[in-house]
Amino acid sequence: MAEIKKQPRFRTVIANDLIEKVKQLVLVSRNIVITCHVSPDGDALGSSFALWYVLKGLGKTVNVVTADCAPRALQFLPGVRELVAATRQGDRARELLASADLIFCMDFNDPSRVDRLMNSLVNSKARKIVIDHHLDPRIEADVIISRPEVSSTSALLYLVLWQSHWTRYLNRSAAACIYTGMMTDTGNFSYNSNDPDLYLIIYDLMRKGIDKDNLYRLVMNTASESRVRIMGYGQYKMQLLPAHKAAIITLSEEQLKEFDYTKGDTEGLVNVPLSIPEITYSVFLREDADNCVKVSMRSKGEFSVSRMCEEHFGGGGHTNAAGGEFKGSLDMAIQKLLDIIPLYDEYL
Repeated sequence: MAEIKKQPRFRTVIANDLIEKVKQLVLVSRNIVITCHVSPDGDALGSSFALWYVLKGLGKTVNVVTADCAPRALQFLPGVRELVAATRQGDRARELLASADLIFCMDFNDPSRVDRLMNSLVNSKARKIVIDHHLDPRIEADVIISRPEVSSTSALLYLVLWQSHWTRYLNRSAAACIYTGMMTDTGNFSYNSNDPDLYLIIYDLMRKGIDKDNLYRLVMNTASESRVRIMGYGQYKMQLLPAHKAAIITLSEEQLKEFDYTKGDTEGLVNVPLSIPEITYSVFLREDADNCVKVSMRSKGEFSVSRMCEEHFGGGGHTNAAGGEFKGSLDMAIQKLLDIIPLYDEYL
């Protein structure tokens, strides 16, 4: 497909000096590494592998390196079998970061978000480019393209490619990766999705040959037996707090083991209570090993769960989708949550 003519068709425009710096750094680099946050989701992997295809099209040697493996639900993603995960190939992951001359940091705003690879990333002498849509970047890099108003890093990557005249290198596989990232970070375009730019991007991705209906089936309508069972159990034990317009779902490490849990099995569980009209926000607490509880929050309207995660769980995110973690037992995390929930009633 011929390159789309560059004209002011998108509302979101990235500064030309940033685009030119990205193009120059890519041009002079030979060994490029793309990395994203720990427990990578559809947007992290989608943006990473879309960029992987484009850079390969530009003739570059490129690897995608992550702290851990792709979740089972995203194993279909084009290119994902080439992923170098530190949990399986720790030495190779660190060697690639050390030997790279350029590193793309996709979908994270703090080096701690790459978990066990943080030291390797920070200590690498490679030039670094950040493409991310989370608030308040706290990472040192040669180029930082941070646009929190864009609903996904995958959509932001498309805009970078478009302004760089690189969308010609978006083959069908790369387009599928971008669409997957956009779809997963908006709940199949059911929230944070009123930007007309999104649908201009989708128009072009479909012209690249993606099957959006099949991608929806693979991402949203395909599940293992363990996922179906654990999702049902989580919803069954959901606790509602009508006075605070809140819902809480908790799963202990023991319960996760009972359902043969693997990463990704509870993806989307935190969204389910929002279908209840009286509920404004939902919290999911998942107990991990090492005395740690993962915190996920989602909300409707203008209520900011990002504020709660930043102030109490060492995390953050966006107004309607945020996360963090709590060091301690699940019972302690539940009690902390119950203590702070009344503090936010004034924002409802």
